Amino acid sequence: MLFTRTLDIPGLLNARDLGGYPTRSGRQTRWRSLLRADDLVQLTPEGVETLANLGVHTVVDLRWPGEVAISPHPVPSRLPHVRYYHVSLLTESETQWSEISEGCEKEMWKCLVLEKTRPHLRRVLQTIASAPPGPLLFHCVAGKDRTGLIAALLLALAEVEPEAIAADYAESSARLREAYLERYKEVEPEWILEAVRCPEQGVYNMLSYLERLGGAPGYLREIGLEEEHIERLKARL
Repeated sequence: MLFTRTLDIPGLLNARDLGGYPTRSGRQTRWRSLLRADDLVQLTPEGVETLANLGVHTVVDLRWPGEVAISPHPVPSRLPHVRYYHVSLLTESETQWSEISEGCEKEMWKCLVLEKTRPHLRRVLQTIASAPPGPLLFHCVAGKDRTGLIAALLLALAEVEPEAIAADYAESSARLREAYLERYKEVEPEWILEAVRCPEQGVYNMLSYLERLGGAPGYLREIGLEEEHIERLKARL
């Protein structure tokens, strides 16, 4: 069966498969196992149907509780057979995270998350590791930073080539740029362009951070993930 990385899901701008990426061992990551996306609240009725046709078994929502309260998720009501988990990645509120991340350059943002949100990150990864087999989709709002961090960390655990991990992160910029400029016409274009910028250097800095701790497996052990969960995450890809 021929798969493409782009997932054409009506209503979404930034949905794709983490399958087909080259690993250092010469293999490729598994298709239709881990999917990344922007906010599923945007799904049209056709998008909901497409999500069902993709066979998604589990959805992990990385948004803040405040975001979830304002924009409740459509999956529990419209796809009741899909397991839905809300696990906030960046602390418990946008205000709390803003205080932590103030002044952080985008190129160092991933390292800051790895350092400052370890309990939250552990819960996200435990949720993914404990999910049953079948396609699992994780998302935030734009699907670029929170989602991009989880994608990059899992790809690093699967020993995907660094250039491919960096390219996956940077791809969000191209997917969001024009649509966001159109969607937020009242906002200065320069602000939008900076908001959707996903610098590849951010991934390389993250990989250097991980390397000092024994790579992705070493980092996951340090934040308290059990070996069983680490192995299950690796098996996902």
